Amino acid sequence: MNTTNEILVIDLEATCWENERIPIGQNVDIIEIGICKLDLQSKVISQKQSIYVIPERSEINEFCTKLTGITPKLIEEKGIYFEEACEKIIDEYHSENLAWAGFGNFDKEQIFEQCDWLGIEIPFGGEYLNVMEEFRDHFSLHKMIGLKRALEYLKMDFEGNHHSGADDAYNAAKILRKILE
Repeated sequence: MNTTNEILVIDLEATCWENERIPIGQNVDIIEIGICKLDLQSKVISQKQSIYVIPERSEINEFCTKLTGITPKLIEEKGIYFEEACEKIIDEYHSENLAWAGFGNFDKEQIFEQCDWLGIEIPFGGEYLNVMEEFRDHFSLHKMIGLKRALEYLKMDFEGNHHSGADDAYNAAKILRKILE
């Protein structure tokens, strides 16, 4: 793994549609970057936050709001553009030098896709750790399981609201911390 003693754990929320049918003329856009830092020595999880992102290629619909709790009004009041969100992550977390993690590969792929679309640098420099795969391998499970089921397996409570980026990132960090014990 990385040589630093910290790893960033992220969880994204993105525009979504019922039955995963993306309407013509729209694309999946990141609307929240949940992020926190896990100190690998002290095992402390810190700097948990939600960075709300203005979707540039799609709109937040009722289904998406029901799932994530993110409304167009919330984005209007607190949202920043994705490029600014990436700069904020670099400034606040010094992310270009740290390994980063997420529960599954969607988050990594979506970051790469959106950075590529905008022609900007990826805000993370270190290796990516798929916590879902690490969990499966660590416990020798035959198949992948979701975030909530992984916590249940560990007899841990889910803290916060599922499909809140910051809460999901925090809970994924708890799982990663347990795996690394």
